[in-house]
Amino acid sequence: MSTSPTEIAAFFEKNGYYHAKGVFSPKEIAELEKDFDRIVRQLSSSGEQVNAKWGGEVMDKIAAKDSVVVHTHNVQIYSAAWLRAFLQARFLEQAQAILGPDVILHHSKLFQKPAEKGAPFPMHQDWSYFPTIKDTMMAGIIHVSNATDEMGCLRVYPGSHKLGRVAETNGQTNADVLKEYPLEKATVVEAEAGDVLFFHYCTLHGSMPNRSQKTRKTVLVQMHSGSDRIEDGNKHPNERLVLSGWNYEAKRSLGNEL
Repeated sequence: MSTSPTEIAAFFEKNGYYHAKGVFSPKEIAELEKDFDRIVRQLSSSGEQVNAKWGGEVMDKIAAKDSVVVHTHNVQIYSAAWLRAFLQARFLEQAQAILGPDVILHHSKLFQKPAEKGAPFPMHQDWSYFPTIKDTMMAGIIHVSNATDEMGCLRVYPGSHKLGRVAETNGQTNADVLKEYPLEKATVVEAEAGDVLFFHYCTLHGSMPNRSQKTRKTVLVQMHSGSDRIEDGNKHPNERLVLSGWNYEAKRSLGNEL
């Protein structure tokens, strides 16, 4: 039985996340994984720093020194297949149930947690990296591979988005509130390839290291409502690509910046 847009919206409003199963078919995932792997190969041969493992005291407590997470922003600048994925009907239906008809891509990013040494992410909120005026920003994690707890899948605290913006919760500082929400006690959200996990950018989330023999592959799509915009002065990559509907905050000056 399919879940209605009203049910999706209600679950997300209550819990701050929603796990959409089977959004991408095995055939679609096979194509996306092919380009995912090609991106990783291109990154690995570039000579750039592609290990996005976080630093700080919090990470020192949970991560091995040789842990790695391969990362790049904006997979759509590498691959047309990934741009098509963001426009796929089932993906947008889920996003629209939460954000409404107008969905704006802020940015995307690739994460690969290698087998046995994939780096963890401490419990954190995302809002401080790209705050929006109306706080509609959310992520949609497209699972290119399965993601089990052993592989370092996402963990969340349901309902924690209702805390709103909490200072020093960027994962690289140790806010007092995080002592009440330890990573090891968070809800584990295991997923299969083709699933998408949506979560609000104030939802407390993190992940354990990849301790398995398998590589965990995900692409995270950061989106907000077309009636919202990034706060002035923020320097994070901001694509402003309209995935559905309309961008009510677009201006001629913004078009000239791109």
